[in-house]
Amino acid sequence: MKHRQASGRATNPLPPALAAPLAELNSAEAGRIAYYADEEGEGRPLLLVHSINAAPSSFELKPLFERFRGGRPVYSIDLPGFGQSERSDRVYSPELYAQAIGAVLEHVIRAPADLLALSLSAEFAARAALAAPGTVASLVLISPTGFSARGLPGAGVGRIAHRALTLPLWRQHLFDLVASRASIRYYLNKSFVGRAPEALVDYAYATAHQPGARHAPLYFLSTQLFTRDAIATLYGALTDMPVLAIADRDPYVTFERLPEFAAKRPNWRFETLAPHLGLPHWERPEATFELLKGFWGGG
Repeated sequence: MKHRQASGRATNPLPPALAAPLAELNSAEAGRIAYYADEEGEGRPLLLVHSINAAPSSFELKPLFERFRGGRPVYSIDLPGFGQSERSDRVYSPELYAQAIGAVLEHVIRAPADLLALSLSAEFAARAALAAPGTVASLVLISPTGFSARGLPGAGVGRIAHRALTLPLWRQHLFDLVASRASIRYYLNKSFVGRAPEALVDYAYATAHQPGARHAPLYFLSTQLFTRDAIATLYGALTDMPVLAIADRDPYVTFERLPEFAAKRPNWRFETLAPHLGLPHWERPEATFELLKGFWGGG
């Protein structure tokens, strides 16, 4: 496992998502992984994990990074295929993303950390925690997928969809439509009661127009990054650590099964922080910060 500073990479014109030191490690399983780190604070480390869509990055977690940096060590990973991390043409899978999170926990943080993940990445975070429980002290899942009453299509359907989406005739054109500024603004606006911050739109557009940007999102669009029956295979197995789930309304996912699931498990806590549309740390920052501080025992 090799570590090196990444902020001076001349081959990647994408500016940093956060005003913090940017470094990278090379993992045999997950490839080159970029992460931001502010290690000035003391206490239990915090690792932030952005969502998965056409144009995600650590910018999605900026309010949380900025709030907690200085008071404790804070890290934010750019998952493979996104942000400053490797975007090669390879197979992207839930296992790959869990391995990337696990690599940062094991080889960078090297101490039990509070792990916070957004949307679909909640499934990856749960998978990483189960694979190496000693590296995770607690889990916060914001708008987690896997709790909808409606099931996912079969894995075979996802593979067929991916083959269709990646046909050379239209794969880049299709992604260009999804990653246009108008499309990005439209979909981000759906996650805000008001309008999405223009800085968030700008960075999403920039990160979606880097070399190799289409590879990982096309796996997402074909549903191959979702875990079938995540409640049974992932969330239900999280019995040995505190888990906080935050979810109100979201235009892309529903949470019908979450309240009852959490109520039956003493180590789980469910809060809505209503009203918000999936990004409470942007729309209700102070309430989110106070809830997290209480959950973590003072933050």
